[in-house]
Amino acid sequence: MSIDVLQEKIRSMKNPVMVGLDPYLPILPRHIVRDALEEHGQTPRGAAAAYTRFCTELLDALRGVVPAVKLQSACFEALGADGIAAMQTLSRYATDQGFYVLIDSMRGDVGSVAEIYAQAMFGTVPIGSTAHRLYSCNALTVNGYLGSDGVRPFLPYCKHDEKSIFLLLKTSNKSSREVQDLLSGDRVIYTAMADLAMRWSEGLFGRNGYSQIGAVVGATYPQTLRLLREKYDRLFFLVPGYGAQGGTARNVQGAFDRFGHGAIITASRSIICAWQSSGSDGRDYCAHAVAAAEKMKQDLAEYVTVL
Repeated sequence: MSIDVLQEKIRSMKNPVMVGLDPYLPILPRHIVRDALEEHGQTPRGAAAAYTRFCTELLDALRGVVPAVKLQSACFEALGADGIAAMQTLSRYATDQGFYVLIDSMRGDVGSVAEIYAQAMFGTVPIGSTAHRLYSCNALTVNGYLGSDGVRPFLPYCKHDEKSIFLLLKTSNKSSREVQDLLSGDRVIYTAMADLAMRWSEGLFGRNGYSQIGAVVGATYPQTLRLLREKYDRLFFLVPGYGAQGGTARNVQGAFDRFGHGAIITASRSIICAWQSSGSDGRDYCAHAVAAAEKMKQDLAEYVTVL
């Protein structure tokens, strides 16, 4: 099962780090942008070419350094068809390179639309007498706050096709408390969502004990992380908010169990943009990304020992 694959990759590398690939023209090294726009013009195709080169070179550099990567779909979808094609290409390339691949799109809709999302992201799309696999990924972020009809279409893929979803529980943004911290009877909303995740997990537990339905819990709320880990020991946590958003290694230690299992910590800008704080012109951005990823692993190891 997908979460078993992720946990084993983390254990084999002793590294619970997932690098977020969030390309955006203003943050890319100038030479990459210049070359792409010279070849393709100042067009979405040119931007998509820059994104593809940037992310491909990062994947090459980070292979063997981190076990997992996350593609931020908004960055690619903003470029229309060219960006989506780039995300499809990169998802396949990352898979071929041996990474655990998550597409961060926070999908969520009514049941009939959720079925289309699930089929497109995890399955094959039938066109006439042919079927086409559009993406290559292990997991997807899903907004479960629409209720069960927006989640259930993904579950057969989790059960039969070794896929996983990560439901939004307590997100890292400051305004998350406006909704997720509201009371619902004797529970706060994010624990109500965790309870639903456990209810939907019937038949979806892998050999490591974790459900194929994971949970997104932000690094910026360390007390919440700790409390949720204590109560929901069978949910695997995807923890955003490390680095640029203010989360630290000390903040996220509560996401793990006593064996250093059960969570992966994501960082994007603090790794892929590490070259910017060094005074570099960006030509060595991959070396800075590798150094930042290794530093993050070392920082986490001061608080978490992966057994």
